[in-house]
Amino acid sequence: MPNDPAHDTIVEEIENLSSKHIFEVIRREGLEELERPTASLFWSGIAAGMMISLSVLGEAIFRTYLPDTPWRYLLENLGYSLGFIVVILGSMQLFTENTITTVLPVMRDPSPSMFQQVGTLWFIVLFANVVGAFIAAAAFAYGSFIPSELLPAITELSEHATGFAASEAFQRAIPAGVIIAAIVWMLPKSEGFELFLIMIFTWLIAAGDFTHIVAGSVEMAFLMVQDTLPLHTAMWNFFLPVLAGNILGGTVIFALLSFGQVRHELPQK
Repeated sequence: MPNDPAHDTIVEEIENLSSKHIFEVIRREGLEELERPTASLFWSGIAAGMMISLSVLGEAIFRTYLPDTPWRYLLENLGYSLGFIVVILGSMQLFTENTITTVLPVMRDPSPSMFQQVGTLWFIVLFANVVGAFIAAAAFAYGSFIPSELLPAITELSEHATGFAASEAFQRAIPAGVIIAAIVWMLPKSEGFELFLIMIFTWLIAAGDFTHIVAGSVEMAFLMVQDTLPLHTAMWNFFLPVLAGNILGGTVIFALLSFGQVRHELPQK
């Protein structure tokens, strides 16, 4: 098969990406996201909230149909990757991706207007993700979209995900925030291997029993729409602690460290 010079050039450029170039790629992506219309962000966020439910569904399928053995845990967590694969490769708005993507532009231009833009985008995307999660959860609980034999496994997964004490939920959310931010950071150099990158590292979130605000919101909503999880418990023991932990991991830890390693190499404004 003859070589394609254009393809070879693209591959060489990707291989030569340094940390400062990756920073700039993600920063520009963040600027594009900040400039998108509110309606586009909202509907994309709803789609992401709905599609991330495939992570819960995937885990439930593995748990239901695999034999109850010690190795099942490691294998069933591959199902957790399904929703993230669809959402990330489908370029849908996932809140935890924005804890790094839209933050890097602020680090280069820490102006009040930039903070306001990021805050607005975060609110819209998170709200939309949760709306999508509730739609999917209601469909699981009351629709005929999935086999009834999967419901016990979804219930078990949901009760486990929302059953941590607030402090533990917060701490378990920090690694998840770091991992999602790391995926975003690695994607520009993963030409042709994006699927495997997302699958491996989101599997790690599930296998490590870490907590993720959007995927976990599907599990939270599944219990809430059936009145088995009170609102105040959902908010104070799960939603707010996990949200804070994901932000801490993705923004305060990973994004700041990423900026720190390149800040002296970036062109002066």
